[in-house]
Amino acid sequence: MANSTKSQTKVVGTTIDAMIKEGKALGKIWKQTNSLKDTTKAKGFDTRLGKLLQQLKASSPVDSGQISRQTLTTHGVHIIDRRRRSEALWFVENEVECRDFIAKSKKGFTSLTALQAAMRKASKEAESEAPTTAKAEPVKATPTKVEPSNVGQSQPVNKQVVFDKLVKVCDANGIDMLELAEMIIDHSTAPTVTTVAA
Repeated sequence: MANSTKSQTKVVGTTIDAMIKEGKALGKIWKQTNSLKDTTKAKGFDTRLGKLLQQLKASSPVDSGQISRQTLTTHGVHIIDRRRRSEALWFVENEVECRDFIAKSKKGFTSLTALQAAMRKASKEAESEAPTTAKAEPVKATPTKVEPSNVGQSQPVNKQVVFDKLVKVCDANGIDMLELAEMIIDHSTAPTVTTVAA
């Protein structure tokens, strides 16, 4: 019985060790990356980074798939800018569409940010050019609303702003507000332990 536990640890350890090695290698070449053509090749930086992040996201214990800071640090990719990590993950998750769009495009793209913007613009243009008839029933689909980034914008945060955003998140995800309120009360009344480093 002890041998089977040991062999399972080795299998898991080998996979984790391989992901850590990949993450550290990506961390080393992060600053040297400039060409989108090179980074989106099968062995390119963004493709490798996106695939690693996809594996880490899939193995995340959190339901949302969020990767913990500790995991990012362990795998050596914490030094890579979060926007770059997000773009690489987006590229891998939409790789087929991205490669088709790049192939059909007449101009080259300098970054994944530029590619995302061009694809978003083309999608909006395709939606606005779609023919509509007066008697046609509208297609009922759940639209995904992308809110603009507020990175670099200063916005005063007060209790009301936090509450409003909390209500939106709870409504959008079907979270019971009363249970959340109980969790907040429990958290605020729990004794805090402060550890002092020697």
